[in-house]
Amino acid sequence: MRRRAVQMIVVAVTVAVLILGVPTAIFGGIFVWEAERDTLDLRASSLGRSVERRINNGEQLDDTMLEPWVGGDSQHAASILVRGPGGEEFRAGPEIEGRVIRSQQSTPSGAAIRMYIAASDVQWQVARVVALIALGAAAALVVGVVVARRQARNLSAPLIYLAASAEQLGSGQVRPRMKPSGIEEIDLVAAELVRTADRMAGRLAAERQFAADASHQLRTPLTALSMRLEEILVLADNDEVREEARVSLEQLERLTGVVEDLLKSSRSSSGGTTEAVHLDEVFAQQEEEWAGAFTRAGRRLVLDDAAGVSVLATPGSLAQVLATLIENSLKYGAGTTTVRTRASGKGKNTGVFIDVSDEGEGVSDETAPDIFTKHISGGVGTGLGLALAKDLVTADGGRLELSQRRPPIFTVFLNALPASLDPDVVLPQGGLVTVGRRRRRR
Repeated sequence: MRRRAVQMIVVAVTVAVLILGVPTAIFGGIFVWEAERDTLDLRASSLGRSVERRINNGEQLDDTMLEPWVGGDSQHAASILVRGPGGEEFRAGPEIEGRVIRSQQSTPSGAAIRMYIAASDVQWQVARVVALIALGAAAALVVGVVVARRQARNLSAPLIYLAASAEQLGSGQVRPRMKPSGIEEIDLVAAELVRTADRMAGRLAAERQFAADASHQLRTPLTALSMRLEEILVLADNDEVREEARVSLEQLERLTGVVEDLLKSSRSSSGGTTEAVHLDEVFAQQEEEWAGAFTRAGRRLVLDDAAGVSVLATPGSLAQVLATLIENSLKYGAGTTTVRTRASGKGKNTGVFIDVSDEGEGVSDETAPDIFTKHISGGVGTGLGLALAKDLVTADGGRLELSQRRPPIFTVFLNALPASLDPDVVLPQGGLVTVGRRRRRR
């Protein structure tokens, strides 16, 4: 696209330069030629008035009086011939050979003035004007090429990012991130792509929730049925009944395998591992894991899901990220460690911030810019935990940032699940399936 954009802009500039430059050069040359002719007529007319005044005053005509009218640096040198009323001739200026531009004037007393200039001098002046216009056109063309290349980059870069975002969406990224390009049409496509990603993420989460529910609800009756068939197989006295029970049990095992394979296939083809996660459940698990360690250290751990919004994330990855931040706070922080959620505030259910803070000294100014770089640590650690945590959050379409250095606040941003696509609403929980014991026929 960039090449085509450059070609189109260059062609447009070239056409504009030709349409404007060629007529300007032609009419510019004609204007210079006519201006020099008019100037020569004006010089001859002025000389004629001077000659007429001398004749009327009775002054003598001679060659010397013509010298001021020959011209100099500011005017083209002219060859002058004056024929007096009595037929006497007076000359001044250089002899000019070849093509000339002439002007003839007559005075009331009968004197004739002829003035010549070389046409080559005027042609050279016309050539300089045309060359100047050509240089201007060439400069305009060069500027057009430079502007075309820059504009082509400005147009193609957002499209490249848009294609990359679409590729992220196709590879399972929950929500592609793209900065506004300033081009309305491209930004509209990007916004629609984000909305499409939200809808797809919600549907994928709903499908995973349905798969989990189906797995749970199918396993219960299948297990009960399997146990019943095994009981029949053991207790039956009839060989034919035992054979039928054995065949049915084998078919049931194959059915269970088919269900497991379908669930695995659904998970592998769903385009990612993110699902609808309730943060209060993750917080409860983290509190159970870390509360004892904080108590032994004489500190408090507070987890507060103030936002109360489900997010799109990988449960295991999110748990690992929170565990990394809480562990770093326990090792390097002080006072109370607080993990609190808050809505993004940019719209209804667009995102959730998880702030992990403590009352310690914070992160030094030297370490802060590279805090998420591998093997960079503010303490004695390996410097891999925060880098891995950032990668895990990014893989789920979120962000992990150091939002405040002192006291330290690490912020995790995750995309919220749209309320209209909540799995509990789209695919509500099914009824509990129970299998009772059937009476054995005698």
